Amino acid sequence: MREALFIKQNSQRWKDYEDLKTKGPDELADCFISITDDLAYAKTFYPNSNTTKYLNGLASSFHQSIYKNKKEKANRFITFWRYELPLVFYKHRKPLLYSLLFFFTFSLMGVLSARYDDSILRSIAGNDYVNNTNENIAKGDPFAVYKQGGEFFMFIRIALNNIRVELGIFAMGIFFSVGGISILLYNGIMLGSFQYYFFSKGVGWQSVFVIWIHGTLEISAIILAGGAGLVLGNSLLFPKTYKRIISLKNGAKDGLKIAIGLIPIFLTAAFFEGFVTRHTEMPVWLSGSILLSSLTFIIWYVILYPAYLNRKSTYHNLTINETTY
Repeated sequence: MREALFIKQNSQRWKDYEDLKTKGPDELADCFISITDDLAYAKTFYPNSNTTKYLNGLASSFHQSIYKNKKEKANRFITFWRYELPLVFYKHRKPLLYSLLFFFTFSLMGVLSARYDDSILRSIAGNDYVNNTNENIAKGDPFAVYKQGGEFFMFIRIALNNIRVELGIFAMGIFFSVGGISILLYNGIMLGSFQYYFFSKGVGWQSVFVIWIHGTLEISAIILAGGAGLVLGNSLLFPKTYKRIISLKNGAKDGLKIAIGLIPIFLTAAFFEGFVTRHTEMPVWLSGSILLSSLTFIIWYVILYPAYLNRKSTYHNLTINETTY
């Protein structure tokens, strides 16, 4: 449609909208939705025209009229984890999947490296750790390292370290996604070589039912943090129809939501490692139940629940959706 015809068909309606700014909230909301539809059309077909600038200003004024006196809901904290974060997971499900595939590949590299070069683990963990673990295996208590130190001190130390690593993965994503992937590479190789080491010593399955009590949440959160880094980096590399700076702002906002949303998961994993994992004598059914419950939660909260919300929700009643003016 030619711009002149577009203006002719809608100019009177736009003028009427300007006179409705003092009407009720329902009318304002309907007008706002209609104006944003027109703005989206104008941005697509007449991106640099005065019509687009006019509609942008009109939409902005309606937005201010609707929200200038709006108070933040008291349950905003709950809404973030109940609706906003899961929909961010769904919106960026591809980068999260890529992060999983990267980490899985890097872990396999760690397994193969440890199999053909037993020095790889020593170069990552240090000779002292490997020697101490060999001694613990010989004593019949291969995971005695988790029993050292006080529970609370270990919880704090591990939580702070994991959150630092997570934020580092996210922030390094700004380097064209490669920065975050490089940290995933290190952690993936470390995990793969560790796991192979325990299997090579004959305590592989025991390590699964001990280490993965906390490792299920911890490793899942690291993979999701890698996804957050990819969201940030990809927004700079692939801005699509947005200006690069706008795309970067949107990517940083969504990536930061993921990074912040992972903090409770890291805290829970650190609690398990500090207070629960040290009880290596617990029955297999109990440790297996904790492991399975953690895995079920991750699958539900990151995959199933976001898909459900996406089917049931609309762009108008959830805060995940953005309108850029």
